[in-house]
Amino acid sequence: MSHPSQDADLRFDGRVAVVTGGGRGLGRAYALLLAQRGCKVVVNDLGGAIRGDGPDTSVAQNLVDEIVAAGGEAIANADSVATPEGGRAIVQAALDTWGRIDVLIHNAGNVRYGSIRDVSYDDFRSVVDVHLMGAFHVVQAAFGPMCDAGYGRIVLTSSVGGIYGNENCVNYGMSKAGMLGLNNIAALEGEAFGVKCNTIVPGAVTRMAEGIDISQYPPMGPELVAPVVGWLAHESCPVTGEMIASMAGRISRAFVAETRGVYRPQWSIEDVAAASPAFHDKGPDNPQVLDFGLHGHVEHIGYSFAMARSEALIGNTVDN
Repeated sequence: MSHPSQDADLRFDGRVAVVTGGGRGLGRAYALLLAQRGCKVVVNDLGGAIRGDGPDTSVAQNLVDEIVAAGGEAIANADSVATPEGGRAIVQAALDTWGRIDVLIHNAGNVRYGSIRDVSYDDFRSVVDVHLMGAFHVVQAAFGPMCDAGYGRIVLTSSVGGIYGNENCVNYGMSKAGMLGLNNIAALEGEAFGVKCNTIVPGAVTRMAEGIDISQYPPMGPELVAPVVGWLAHESCPVTGEMIASMAGRISRAFVAETRGVYRPQWSIEDVAAASPAFHDKGPDNPQVLDFGLHGHVEHIGYSFAMARSEALIGNTVDN
């Protein structure tokens, strides 16, 4: 019996993708895989050191040369995602060359470590400007053309360091947590236009692992993450507004959830303290964990209002 993935190849013929930070590591794996599947690719990469210093345009061009030599189509771009002008120029490169943009993968990143107490403002802003502001710059530039065309796939990049936090990388953690908000809003605003946005939460050994002892790590190269991003970028992908994690061969969905919660018509500080165990409880005696999904802002409000109304009705019945 053939493996399900072999029954019908998921290809990107006729599609155009922009991959930021596409010259090395994860971005390189994404760009290569899409190109191998027939996609035309803008490989955006400054080619600098991991801190973002010392641009080297040959990094993106070398990958482009490799793609072209294998029969694919690609162009190099060395604009910076860190400015609105750079973000527009990156997307415009796709529009100028092929007249469209179907896929945007924001993977560009830099690392400058520092604790909340000690990080310099320059190091803080440098990372936020690339990871967080960079995401907005390229998404905003691509969003209009995608919505006007009635089709688009956006893949943002978060991290376990953003979802769960990590020490000595406040700039990185804040930026990667910020992907949650951008992802949700792009998914909501793109819903009526055939534009889907999801976030990859990757774990792979790349330059960003420099200085970390990886001797006990299982295999976790970028090639294990690339197919997940390829699926999120494909026209057949059914999900939007989701975070999909991929680390060391494991794929999972990460999401924000709520406990059932506790209702009272009035609260004091002491009441809140007393109720804390109940509204923190997520099982096994109170196993209801609520996953509201893409329209969670509406569902959260509706659920809270419904609880207030039902509890108030019960209270009035008891009082009577």
